[in-house]
Amino acid sequence: MYLEDRLKISIAKQASDVFLRTDFARFGSEAQVSRALRKLVETGVIVKLGVGVYARAKRSALSGVPIPVQPVEILAEKALARMGVKVYPSRQVELYNSGRTTQLPAGVVINTGRRRIGRKLGFGKKTVQYENHLRRTERTY
Repeated sequence: MYLEDRLKISIAKQASDVFLRTDFARFGSEAQVSRALRKLVETGVIVKLGVGVYARAKRSALSGVPIPVQPVEILAEKALARMGVKVYPSRQVELYNSGRTTQLPAGVVINTGRRRIGRKLGFGKKTVQYENHLRRTERTY
């Protein structure tokens, strides 16, 4: 059985729609797993959301191109949770939920609390922006 087939079976058995590269480390060496994941992305079984982060895919009804099974907002939060990052509502979403504004953010914004995240997540033109509770100190010269 080829490694791609073993990975397909593993993906089908998992309940989550988000997969990390470490989930497949037991199947072979880094190079073998990388080749197999690349093949699965090419065939449309999974899509790549970022470095080492993949999502289950489906065919688009409009174009036939593989797309994630859920919106990027939901998948990004699930991926960060899998990596141990606690996610909070963004400031704009909090203002909207409290009734202080009627505007929602145009893009995907995720609040990571006191953590600083440098990882890029997204699919196509839709990428995730991060905000946190860290206060920047004002410098006076």
